[in-house]
Amino acid sequence: MTKKLKIGLICGGTSGEHEVSLVSAYNIQAALDRDKYDVLLIGIDKSGTWFLGETPEFLENVEDVRQVKFKHNLPARLPQSGISAGKKLAVTEKSGNELADVDVFFPITHGKLGEDGALQGLLELLGIPYVGADVYGSAICMDKDVTKRLLQHHGIPVSRYKLLRNPDELSFEDAVRELGNILFVKPCREGSSLGVSKVRTVAEYQLALQLAFAADRKVLVEEAISGREIECSVLGNDSPEAASVLGEIAPRREFYSYEAKYVDDDGAELIIPAEIESKVSLQIRKAAVEAFQVTECRSMARVDFFLCEDNTFILNEINTLPGFTKISMYPKLWEASGLAYSELLDRLIQLAQE
Repeated sequence: MTKKLKIGLICGGTSGEHEVSLVSAYNIQAALDRDKYDVLLIGIDKSGTWFLGETPEFLENVEDVRQVKFKHNLPARLPQSGISAGKKLAVTEKSGNELADVDVFFPITHGKLGEDGALQGLLELLGIPYVGADVYGSAICMDKDVTKRLLQHHGIPVSRYKLLRNPDELSFEDAVRELGNILFVKPCREGSSLGVSKVRTVAEYQLALQLAFAADRKVLVEEAISGREIECSVLGNDSPEAASVLGEIAPRREFYSYEAKYVDDDGAELIIPAEIESKVSLQIRKAAVEAFQVTECRSMARVDFFLCEDNTFILNEINTLPGFTKISMYPKLWEASGLAYSELLDRLIQLAQE
């Protein structure tokens, strides 16, 4: 009989996407085939403290992204990790043995310190395979400015933007003159539309800068693109084996905000497959794979585009640890492409071992 693999499913974290991570982790553990895998949940709370637990009792209120949380009566606890405090990870004998038995780590820690290469660096030091992009790909794709520059260099179209390192660098009048009457202001290194504002006036611009700089020292001011929001899932390592069918996000709010993605069930309509001319669909899927390679991605990524009326397209961003909630596009696109949720998880674990 083949020995079962022990999967260390890391979730939570100190970012603003903590709750989404917990929901993703719950769905992943529920879909992992227990005939193939033993699952250890490794939780990181909002203060940076690490926990170990068995699933699914590790979490509560998993049906509500606004209320989901770790349970208080957790069976084992790793002392303060220092991910937020700058201290070493302290490990008890019991917890150390459990971590040492992990065959593959599966981080589903969205956002800062979980998706930006920080956690990936720790896993590299442990020398155990893990799902997702490595340190380089994670860091590159978390930084929208670096991502755009790499894509531009390789001829992949991106929106026009200005990078700001302080809020006084670019006046609203100059931004409008260079980028258009409607602008997006966003933190350079955040995910899930956190801290993103759509602005049309000086007052909105000033508030948007305050919000964005509260989240990051680098801020982007981008032109607003009029187009359909199209997403593509990519799977593979150095030579990505596939890009999924395309899906379309039809927001019912001003734009596809964090609330529309995760909180409001009616925040957006997901259209899978997207109704796009086959030639254009092929071009977008090809661009998604090329972007995956250019930005040093591995394992998986969701690549987001804007499709304009004239069938030209612009790459918006690349997400190296996409959501695995019940409405998340990454697994839904693979299901529509013929790869079931549990089979997708199998493949991601195989890619980590490779």
